[in-house]
Amino acid sequence: MGSRVLLLALLVAILQMTGCAMLRDYDSELQQTSEQLATGNVDAALALLESHNQDEKKDLLYYFEKGELLRSKGDLKGSQDAWRAADSVVLQWEEAVKFDTDKYLSQFGTLLINDKLRRYEGYDYEKVMLTTQMALNLLAENDFAGARTEIRKTHEREAVIAEVRDKEYLKYEEQAEQEGLKTEYKDLQGYPVASLDDPEVIKLKNSYQSAFSHYLAGFVYEALGEKGLAAPGYRKAAELRPNTPLLEQALLKLDKRSVKAGQSEVLIVVQSGLAPARASMNIPLPLTIDGNLVLTPLSFPIIREDTSTTGVSKLWLDDRPLDLTVLNSTSAMSRRALRDEMPGIILRTSVRAILRGAGQKKLNEKNPSAALALSIASLVAEDADTRTWRTLPNDTLVARVRLAQGKHQLTLPSGQGGGHVKVTIDRPYQVVSLRVIGNQVFASGAAVEVAPHTPAPATVSLK
Repeated sequence: MGSRVLLLALLVAILQMTGCAMLRDYDSELQQTSEQLATGNVDAALALLESHNQDEKKDLLYYFEKGELLRSKGDLKGSQDAWRAADSVVLQWEEAVKFDTDKYLSQFGTLLINDKLRRYEGYDYEKVMLTTQMALNLLAENDFAGARTEIRKTHEREAVIAEVRDKEYLKYEEQAEQEGLKTEYKDLQGYPVASLDDPEVIKLKNSYQSAFSHYLAGFVYEALGEKGLAAPGYRKAAELRPNTPLLEQALLKLDKRSVKAGQSEVLIVVQSGLAPARASMNIPLPLTIDGNLVLTPLSFPIIREDTSTTGVSKLWLDDRPLDLTVLNSTSAMSRRALRDEMPGIILRTSVRAILRGAGQKKLNEKNPSAALALSIASLVAEDADTRTWRTLPNDTLVARVRLAQGKHQLTLPSGQGGGHVKVTIDRPYQVVSLRVIGNQVFASGAAVEVAPHTPAPATVSLK
């Protein structure tokens, strides 16, 4: 009886120490939220988000998701408020790493804490896309000066990220060598290596620089008459996505371009789909524990693509077809982020397993029941971190046109419900942003109006 009581007490104690963060299934939570969003029920999606985040102190992901949901609803002020709260968290991270990068890495790079217990600080591409999305909110209200501020912040953030990641990767290489561990994801038998070695992923310079963000920067600077700043934006975008005519022409025509009275230079932005999920996959890994080679089941994150939305490649402007150019893929960026992170993830997971195995062996010699309890609790706790910004748009596509000021209509393909969007063009430079999820079309700002439609019943799949 005493051993049973001890077993139960140990299980309860370990689960209490790990806290609800260990037991939280973020992937499942956001799948429910995303399904409501993909059917156009934004209020239900917001209600689900609130129900899963009842603690008084909200985390970064809550503000990420809330900002995107409110933006879809058309509440630009609410969206911007949520994202400002998120941005303040990211700014704290920036200050921490700039003040003492080595101290930050030693504090948050420890090998002994499960990734799910770490404070979520956002993936690098999420930090950059946050300020890009905030700029789009401001441009929906023709606030180019405000968008300029967010764009400058984006450039500064990229520089901070580049410095800290260079040091972090070097640190993990040194630690892996000290521990005598292999940290190549290609050594994981059964792991979907092809998803991380996809040409679309490998050709990315890194996981956080976006051709769309830099092209948008060029457009904003050009609209404000700062062509000297616009050129580097267009040039960087072309560097990140080479052989893209839209990007090459933006730079070539910059000095020659002039907008005549009664005309507008219009950038049409279509963001479609949802960012991929992270799921946990168990893989047996041979580890040396107390001098013995043991095949140990460990959990590693994998990327699971969103299938809620069919791809968009064109739309119709006043009944004439208009091709769209892809400038950003969150799927590719998230897979590149995971590809770069895997050495650190493998190192941390392996070291924890080795220490846990050695401890369990010693405990088993003294108290088999306690060792069993520790083993069970460890299996519950040692799960891959599946947190990620799920409502972030997956693909960002653009078209740039010269239009006469006045009323125009944009029509999306039937796969996106054949949505009709009325647009009022009344500025020399203007940005029109559309959000497509499932068969729903969302847009914000006084210049756009989405015509309501009743689509045929459809099943939304978020696999």
